[in-house]
Amino acid sequence: MSNIVVKKLERAPINETPIEIVERKGIGHPDSICDGVAESVSVALCKMYKEHLGVVLHHNTDQVELVGGYAYPKLGGGEMITPIYVLLSGRATMEVLNKETGEIIKLPVNSTAVNAAREYLKKTIRNADLERDIIVDCRIGQGSVDLVEVFDRERNAIPHANDTSFGVGHAPLSITEKLVLETERLLNSDAMKAEVPAIGEDIKVMGLREENKVTLTIAMGAVDKYINSCDDYIKVKEIAKKKVEENAKKYAGDFEVEVYINTADDDKDCIFLTVTGTSAEMGDDGSVGRGNRANGLITPFRPMSMEATSGKNPINHIGKIYNILANTVAEDVAKIEGVQECQIRILSQIGKPINEPKMLSIEIIPAEGFTVEGLNSEIEKVAQKWLDNVETVTERIIEGKVTTF
Repeated sequence: MSNIVVKKLERAPINETPIEIVERKGIGHPDSICDGVAESVSVALCKMYKEHLGVVLHHNTDQVELVGGYAYPKLGGGEMITPIYVLLSGRATMEVLNKETGEIIKLPVNSTAVNAAREYLKKTIRNADLERDIIVDCRIGQGSVDLVEVFDRERNAIPHANDTSFGVGHAPLSITEKLVLETERLLNSDAMKAEVPAIGEDIKVMGLREENKVTLTIAMGAVDKYINSCDDYIKVKEIAKKKVEENAKKYAGDFEVEVYINTADDDKDCIFLTVTGTSAEMGDDGSVGRGNRANGLITPFRPMSMEATSGKNPINHIGKIYNILANTVAEDVAKIEGVQECQIRILSQIGKPINEPKMLSIEIIPAEGFTVEGLNSEIEKVAQKWLDNVETVTERIIEGKVTTF
């Protein structure tokens, strides 16, 4: 086995602890916008490299910054005054030498990046006018020579880690985690937007569990052109609250759920009204990696990595691969009979093959009647299977089958 260590997790299952806090920044939150843009650019570059050269070249596009604009929302429809500014930076391979002909092949990195960013923004911020409301500026530069060398080393073999870093994952999700995640997904679903188009994409869900009671506090931007009065706004909130409460019944089990939406409102002079559906229009800035972790949540009662996952290359960047791998392994380990809960940490060493981590630590809470010793062999087999097939993680990322935020 490749440095796999299985131990007992010495605490109560998360659902049985007295307090739990979970957060999710929805797809229209400025930080999540940056995550989504960064990842869409990376995926587009991967496909462009493969189309031109048959292989993915070195790149990291995880340095996306959003500078909030200025809008004048009003009932019935306002307008943008100053556009939102999105800066694409990071590093990428922009040209390669054909060793047979001596020709330098220039690659369309910047145009590919800008097109990918604009397509993502068009799909995500539905009520923004991409020609008027958002500026996309690309300043991606040439990749670092030494990191490119590590990336290129033994290209046909298992990739080598670009850094000494680690990834963290856990499974299964707690009831509170499921409630928070599924609440945002519901409010930002196509079905919900079709039924209530006034609900914007900037939705943040904060979950607090105290014993058997979960409180969901939701910040939800409303789109002004669909709302003609304060009564309309109140009705939108009421519909959203009812939908969330109904959806919560699928995940809450025996827990009580209480829902609050836009608690800063006074429903007369101060309401969460927007032109585009995101607070990015009113000076709320964003950055990659400042929001959700690789599993889509912010979970201060669980181990977490501070590493930004979105935008990093999916070939050898440990900050991306090991965080996704850790959650994937945790999900499979948690499916084993007798495993009640699982958390995983995977550590790399720079320059070493990514399928040979320095350490893969697995901690479990065994169910009643089971022991770590009795489960150890099956757990190690699951972990080793993923290490032996680690490059499938890369394939899933490029195909868009993995979420990074």
